[in-house]
Amino acid sequence: MTVLRQLTLDLGTPPPSTFDNFFAGTNAELVARLAELDGALAAGPVADRTFYVWGEPGSGRSHLLAALLHSAGPQRARFIGPQSALTAFAFDAHVPIYAVDDCDKLSSAQQVALFNLFNEVRAQPSAALVATGNAAPIALAVREDLRTRLGWGLVFHLAPLPDERKAAVLKHAAKERGIALAEDVPGYLLTHFRRDMPSLMALLDALDRFSLEQKRAVTLPLLRTMLALPDALPGARGSDGNTAQRSADASPGGPATGPRRFK
Repeated sequence: MTVLRQLTLDLGTPPPSTFDNFFAGTNAELVARLAELDGALAAGPVADRTFYVWGEPGSGRSHLLAALLHSAGPQRARFIGPQSALTAFAFDAHVPIYAVDDCDKLSSAQQVALFNLFNEVRAQPSAALVATGNAAPIALAVREDLRTRLGWGLVFHLAPLPDERKAAVLKHAAKERGIALAEDVPGYLLTHFRRDMPSLMALLDALDRFSLEQKRAVTLPLLRTMLALPDALPGARGSDGNTAQRSADASPGGPATGPRRFK
């Protein structure tokens, strides 16, 4: 890799995941509740303090947890996931918010630890827990006692964005990065590439770096040039390369229902 290429790869760091850059769509109530959670806990007892959010891969579950941690700060919120040590599941009276990602991927020991943490949080009026998974509690592949606990609080189904909203997200993300995105680029991405948002955002970041290397505007010809390269993102090549594919989790879904809603 040349020095120039390395330098350009280090540029254009994506902005952090926040509530402001999450396009809520029909998930506005969930986003509002999470955005207000830390302030509400600091102000006094909160009635609804446990949340379970479920949805298909790429629907934004991890983004919302990252936004929650960004909003509350590292001293008031703790992230927990399948890669976390068991000690991370221990309740701490000085940490009011626990954000648990991918409950469906937790080990048996981690599920027991989460069950205990859930009970500790429920017993503390100033603490809250937000968990995510790939299915509604009734269909979640975890211990029965944990599945029951996750269904006790507010359950939200995170509705996926329709394609027109995904195009708006791409345009907004490009603006945040200072990218002058040609009008036909979002539509091309949505018809020639995986349509889940993490994949689309990864391609947008790669396109940003490539445009800096080439010193060219982000246009459809530039996108096609990048996708034709041998080291293009896996699965990212367009119809010209015959490797593009629509992901199984990318089909637009219906609107979310109210609590008892989702991820």
